Parts: sequence; C-alpha cells; structure tokens
Amino acid sequence: MSRTRGGGRHLDEDDIRVRARGGSKPRTRKRPKHENAVEGLVTAVDRGRYRCLVDGVPVVAMKARELGRGSIVVGDRVDVVGDLSGRPDTLARVVRVRERDSVLRRTADDTDPVERVIVANADQLAIVCALADPAPQPRFVDRCLVAAYDAGLEPLLCLTKADLASPDEMLGAYKPLGLPYEVLSPEGDLDELRARLADRTTVFVGSSGVGKSTLVNRLVPGTDRAVGHVNAVTGRGRHTSTSALALRFGGGWLIDTPGVRSFGLAHVSPEEIVAGFHDLAELAEDCPSDCTHQPEAPECAIGAALDRGEADPERVASLRRLLSSREGDEESEAAEPPPGPHA
Repeated sequence: MSRTRGGGRHLDEDDIRVRARGGSKPRTRKRPKHENAVEGLVTAVDRGRYRCLVDGVPVVAMKARELGRGSIVVGDRVDVVGDLSGRPDTLARVVRVRERDSVLRRTADDTDPVERVIVANADQLAIVCALADPAPQPRFVDRCLVAAYDAGLEPLLCLTKADLASPDEMLGAYKPLGLPYEVLSPEGDLDELRARLADRTTVFVGSSGVGKSTLVNRLVPGTDRAVGHVNAVTGRGRHTSTSALALRFGGGWLIDTPGVRSFGLAHVSPEEIVAGFHDLAELAEDCPSDCTHQPEAPECAIGAALDRGEADPERVASLRRLLSSREGDEESEAAEPPPGPHA
C-alpha cells in the first residue's frame, strides 16, 4: 500500500481481498455412483418424495436434479442410490426412470393440451362404476375404455352397489364389446374378482363416491384407504383418497387412484377414440376418410347403420359426444350434473 501526495490511501491489487466462491475447502461429500444404483418400484408419491420398494424394503427418495422436470409416477421402475436402509429420516435419490411398458394418461378436459400421467406399467384397468348412489355414468365408462385401449391396458368393468340397483341395463349396453365385468355388492363374495386381479398390475379408476376405496379396503385388509360419502343434493362423491398408491396383491399389484370427476381425452386422436368403440370401429371402416361421424356427416356408415337399427343408439350417441367434446364443442363433464343411465 502507498500514499498519495494529499495523504490519501492509494490501493493496488495486493490490497484487494477476494473471497473464493463456493468456499475454500475442498468438497469431501461422496455421492454414490450411478452404476451402483439399485432398481426399485415407485409405490407412492407425496410432495416431491417417492416411496420406493427396493429389494423388499420401503425407501423414501427424492428425484435427482439431472432428471429435470419430468414426472415420476406410481408404477415407475426406477434406479435408486444412497441410503437404501429404509430407516426413519433417511433419504435416497432416484437417478433414472426405466422405460415404461404402458402409460395411462388423461387431461383435465378435452381441450387441455397438458397430459397427466396417472400410473405407469399397469396391464389392466379396473373401471369402477356404481349402479346407484351416485347414478351410473356410462359416458365416464366410455372415456375410461378409450383411455385403456389407447394405453394398451385390458379393461375390466366393476359395477358396485348391486344391492341398490340391477346391473342389467349397464351390462346390456356393453355386451357388444364383450367387456369382462364383475357385479359387486357390499357383502358379496370377491373370489372371482380376486382371480381376475391375481398376477396382474391393475389400476383402479372411478368417480368419487362409487365405492372404489371401499373395494380396495376389502381386497387388501388393513389398507385403510379413506372412504367418503355422496352428497344428497348434488349426487356427487367427495374426494377422499388424494394420491395413487400401489399395494401388493395376489402375486401382482393393485393401484388405487384418487376419484376423478372428468376424464379428458385431448391426448387421444379422433381415430383412436373411434377405435376404442370396438362395436362401431368396424362400421367406421366404410366411412369417408374425413368423416366426423356426426348426424350431419354425409355417407357416414355408422349413421346409416343407426338408421337401419343395426347400431346401439346409446353407443353411437356416446361416441358422437366424445368426438364433439374432443373438438371443444362441449363443456367438461366436471361441470355437468351426474347423468342417469344412458343419459
């Protein structure tokens, strides 16, 4: 340091103190190498924490920063590093998501471009629909069927609350599809349903209040999934389960999901929607390539079959509603009152 003529201080580079960025001490924390990662199955997701089953041990993990913003969902097979002991207050790290065999998706409504992955790697979709309290919702069932076919999942129709109403009308509507089904009552035998679920990875989907969580609690005693009630004024159920959960069952997995009031299909093309209606898809092969399948569509083979009495009017109406809502011509089903049978 030197002084100027006026007695002031003159500073040079030797007088400047610069603090090293990030500290001067070398980093000693050893991070596990990714090649040492162990495969795990995501069984639950809760606020950025992933419950994984690793070699039979439940482990809580966070997502590695390098994975970015991509979603990790229940059913994902992941590679995990870190503390895999499963002890309280330990935290592992998900470093890879393995390739998915299947993805069940939905959108908030039929015009929402954002896809929401519900579960991964399932092979069967159990569509839970009440026969009463709340009233049956065939449109919701149709949407789930389209999503199942799009995802490559085998659908299974589960009709609950058979002690309150007959299943004949709903079963008649889906007979042309040859859809496997189970008719269930609160105290009824579940042996046949258990046989359908054994050695499979089945995701349960249904509107709030249809008895989905009650059914899961019966299938897997001790699960204690929250059970809600149906509002006597609106006829709608109250959301109880708030997140998906995978449970071991019969050599496979049962995945319970939160109740939903709408099942948007913005991610499914019109051609894929038609393909989801197996009883109408064969008729559509004779339609013009740009056919909308709506009542005003010229030379529509589906409309012609309907006029001849060779197509189920309710199935055709459901297909047309899905196609029109796919173009944004209808409001989301979440805003509609619950329909009666085949409304």
